Amino acid sequence: MAQDITLPVADGYVNVRVGAIIQKNGKLLMVGSQDFDYYYSVGGRIQFGESAGQAVRREVLEETGRELEIDRLGFIHEDFFLCDSPSKKGKLMYEIAFYFFMKTPEDFEPVSGSLTEEGRTEYLAWVPLDTPKRLYPDFFRTELANPAPGIRHIVTDERP
Repeated sequence: MAQDITLPVADGYVNVRVGAIIQKNGKLLMVGSQDFDYYYSVGGRIQFGESAGQAVRREVLEETGRELEIDRLGFIHEDFFLCDSPSKKGKLMYEIAFYFFMKTPEDFEPVSGSLTEEGRTEYLAWVPLDTPKRLYPDFFRTELANPAPGIRHIVTDERP
């Protein structure tokens, strides 16, 4: 079985993940959970031995029940934050994420039903960029309103 790329380092973790940017009718497909008061991108950790492209296609299939093609890589995001998941709560996370714009067919309707790492149910929601609820990553609000044609590198530091 392949292993997710999350490595313990000192008193924290390094995490390597992918995210899918799936848009339809002016809304963005995001994931929610009863555990958290925010939405986060469809996606997850890259497994050892797979490319970022392979990982995002796998994660989209796992989380939506549908296979989607990659349009292009849009963002590389380095993020420093304190974990809020129960198993790593309060630990520093340095995360490197690759966010891909996905091709969304007209008939695309996702099927929800994935689980968090703690085994809690997640749900999918079509969210407008101006939703009052917090989005992760935060830069989706501004960057997806008028996407640049190239790949953007963004660094976020939320350490106290």
